Amino acid sequence: MRSLLERVESLAPANDPLLIRGEPGAGKEVIARTVHANGNRRDRPFVVLNCAASEAARLHSELFGAPMQRGLFEVAGGGTLFLDEIADIPLDVQARLLRAVEDHEVKPLGGEVVHVDLRVIGSSARDLETAVREGRFREDLFYRLNVFTLTVPPLRERGDDVLELAEMFLAQLGHQGGLTPTALLALRAYGWPGNVRELHSAVRHAAAISRGAPVEPKHLPEAVTHIAQKRETRLLTLEEAERKHIIAVLEACGGEQVEAARVLGIGRTTLWRKLRHYGLISK
Repeated sequence: MRSLLERVESLAPANDPLLIRGEPGAGKEVIARTVHANGNRRDRPFVVLNCAASEAARLHSELFGAPMQRGLFEVAGGGTLFLDEIADIPLDVQARLLRAVEDHEVKPLGGEVVHVDLRVIGSSARDLETAVREGRFREDLFYRLNVFTLTVPPLRERGDDVLELAEMFLAQLGHQGGLTPTALLALRAYGWPGNVRELHSAVRHAAAISRGAPVEPKHLPEAVTHIAQKRETRLLTLEEAERKHIIAVLEACGGEQVEAARVLGIGRTTLWRKLRHYGLISK
């Protein structure tokens, strides 16, 4: 997460458009909010529009305005407009969006041209290059939004990001108890198929159940602790570990003891004695 945060911090002061890419739930909005909070527009509005959830017929008025209705470009004036899942914007609206981004002007339905000053951040879980080739996304708009790009890896590939994000979410909820070491292990062991969105939900669940006390595994959702318990392994004695390793090497060598001894770095006689000791051959 450090390298990702360093990239976020380096891009935050810019006013050019930013494109954030990543799987659904990977935390693209969290990154967008972090960019806004670290930029020179932090004291101005941060406005979000989920393009996938907006009806095509209403999208134009939502963005640019209509009689008796301010568009989000105006609402976000001086701040940041975050367009989530921009690949779902219809082509006719894309043309107007391009003009708004390039010329900093919008024309509400039935109104006059309005100058706007804001930063546009877009996000997409889809392959926009493919959408451009297939004619579903305007090439000129793609390059205009793609001035800066951040790719957010899925949570399962981000190591200790899980722990940092969990602690951040707890702090945002006003939870002072923190996470116990065993809860941290459980969070780290889980694969998070729902990415940051699932982690946020799990932390909210734990905060509510723990009632301010330190979060333990019993406070986490069952799906998280169930996987963690399955991944737990009992520590082996030295003899158990050696026996298990010898079996694995023998299997890999097709049962050939001479080859297995060579791989293990011991003599053939020594291997034979160990096989007898561990009951792997008859005495």
